[in-house]
Amino acid sequence: MTYFIDFFKNLTKKSNIGVLIYLILNTLIIVALFSDGFNEPEGILIGIVVYAISLLIALSPIGEWVLRLQTGCKKIKRKEFVNRLEPLFNEVYAKAKKLNPSIPDGVQLFMSNDQEPNAFATGRKTICLTKGFLNYPDDQIKATFAHELGHLAHKDTDLILFITIGNFIVTAMFVLYRIVINVLGIIFGLVSRGIGSIIYNIFIDFVLVAMMWIWTKIGTLLVMHSSRQNEYLADEFAFNCGYGDSLAAVLDTFG
Repeated sequence: MTYFIDFFKNLTKKSNIGVLIYLILNTLIIVALFSDGFNEPEGILIGIVVYAISLLIALSPIGEWVLRLQTGCKKIKRKEFVNRLEPLFNEVYAKAKKLNPSIPDGVQLFMSNDQEPNAFATGRKTICLTKGFLNYPDDQIKATFAHELGHLAHKDTDLILFITIGNFIVTAMFVLYRIVINVLGIIFGLVSRGIGSIIYNIFIDFVLVAMMWIWTKIGTLLVMHSSRQNEYLADEFAFNCGYGDSLAAVLDTFG
C-alpha cells in the first residue's frame, strides 16, 4: 500500500503533469476501444477491467520481465564480470537503502550487450549496465549505480511500466477480443453481413492497433522527457550517497 501511495505522489509532481494527463486520456481511449466509442455499456466495463488487470500485471514481476526483454537486459553470467560488478553494486545498494529505505528489496543488476557506455534503471527492481561501461574505473561505476538507484528511489521508472507494458497487454487483449468477435461474426453473420463488411471491420481493427502503438510511443516519450527533468534529483541522490566527485567525472566523459 505504501508503494502505491508513493507512486501516485510521484505521479502528481509538477514534472509529471504531462504524463498524468496522458494516463487519463489513455484510460478514456482504452475504454472507447472496447465499447465502440462508449456506445456499449458492457464494453465500457470490459475496458475498465482490462486496463486495471493490465496495470496490475505491468507492476508485477511479469511486467518487469517483459520490459527487460524489450530493453535487452540479461543476467550477468561471465564470472569475471560478476566478481567485479557484484561487490560494487552491493556496496552502493546498501548505502542507497540506508539513505532511502523506500527503494525496493531485491533490486538486481543486469547487463546489455551494447558497446556504448550507458546505464539505466527500468521497472521497479532492475538496474542495467552496458558492456561499454566496463571500461570505466570502479569508483565511476559505483557513482553510476548510485545515480540509477536514485531513479528507483524517486519512482521515476515505474511510469514506463505503467505505459509501455500496460498498453502492450491492453493491445494484446484487444486483438484477442476482436478476433473472437470477428470469428463469431463470420460464423453467425456471414450471410447477412457479407464478407466485405467483415474484411472492413478487420482492417479497422488493424488501424486501431497501429494507432495504439503510436499512442504508446508518445506516452513513452513523455515519460522520458519527465525523466530528463528528474536527472538532477538522481544526481543529487548519488551525491548524498557519497559519490558526487565520481559522478561528475562520469558526466565529463559524456561531454
